[in-house]
Amino acid sequence: MTKIRRTFLKLFLVVTAMLSLVSISSYARAETTDELNKEAAQVLQTLYRNNPTAESISKKAKAILVFPKIVKAGLVFGGSYGEGVLNEGSKITDYYNSVSASFGWQAGAESYGYVVFLMNNKAVQYLKKSEGWEIGVGPTVVVMDEGIAKNLSSTTLKDDAYAFIFDQQGLMASLSLEGTKITRIKR
Repeated sequence: MTKIRRTFLKLFLVVTAMLSLVSISSYARAETTDELNKEAAQVLQTLYRNNPTAESISKKAKAILVFPKIVKAGLVFGGSYGEGVLNEGSKITDYYNSVSASFGWQAGAESYGYVVFLMNNKAVQYLKKSEGWEIGVGPTVVVMDEGIAKNLSSTTLKDDAYAFIFDQQGLMASLSLEGTKITRIKR
């Protein structure tokens, strides 16, 4: 392959990735604040119905960060985007977005939601005061699956935050919150 062809291919992949990120961000963005609030409340209730452990954790949490819909797409370059709400008690106090980018052997698209239960004031303050919380840096986040969730009780809750991923739809090689940045937005 000539050098010009390789350069063109790289440029094509970068442009494709950028266009796909722009298109998924508009799909994952709620039209209005009221819609986002309503979607967040609905998915939280669905999570509680389907996962009693999540509901019991919510009773101990200082705040709950709810992202009802994250859209992820990739073809070599990939990314995800979604918007969510921060609940403190029964009040919505802030709005956030969740963004990630990746590079590697990947192809596909999917959507999912996730909820992060912030268990102590340190985790809540870190989220509020940071210029964007990168999951994997700062407070300890444990991503829950059914096996871990079944063995968790109110006396074993020792980490700063617990995340539940749910409602995966589509085809993508992997799913993780690692490398995700959560940033406050104005709504």
